[in-house]
Amino acid sequence: MPETSLAPVLVGASAPPAGGPDTPARVRDAAQQFESLLIDQLLRSARESGSGWLGSDKDSAGDCATEYAEQQFAVALAQRGGLGIANLVAAGLEKK
Repeated sequence: MPETSLAPVLVGASAPPAGGPDTPARVRDAAQQFESLLIDQLLRSARESGSGWLGSDKDSAGDCATEYAEQQFAVALAQRGGLGIANLVAAGLEKK
């Protein structure tokens, strides 16, 4: 399955903030999107490396629903502070 940016298309994702490319709001939004992608990859890796903690049946509809739920959870978690990665990235990118 090809990797795509999750945050702009998911429910609950906000529209990009207005302003120039280096405004603090845009930097923060980009950092949150980056963190949501990392969280999604962590969740996906944990699910795929396990022995089927949600069941061992291979069901394409179930897999699709699980992937969508993981993406939504990653976006929601990143928007609410997440693992703190967005704060670190935003602080590193902001001009002083």
